[in-house]
Amino acid sequence: MPDALPAFVTNLFLSGLAIDVALGVIALEFLVFCFVGKSGTLATRAVTLGLALGPGACLMLALRASLTQASLVWVVFFLTLSLPLHLLDLARRKV
Repeated sequence: MPDALPAFVTNLFLSGLAIDVALGVIALEFLVFCFVGKSGTLATRAVTLGLALGPGACLMLALRASLTQASLVWVVFFLTLSLPLHLLDLARRKV
């Protein structure tokens, strides 16, 4: 039975490079929205975007740590860090 995915796609994910690309897109999105946005000050936009994008970035870092077989401590660290960031974002939005 042939492999489901080509070898380069498998290597892209197992090396963590796919996650690095996605994190780079998130960082670019953060910078663009910080400097192009028109609501509030730059600091306000940075905090708002950081709290909105931070939990997802932490989950992606946990996935990357898991895919690259990093220590379980890193996986748990990033998963744990995502929760308070998410709760702070919810509190900021008053949900």
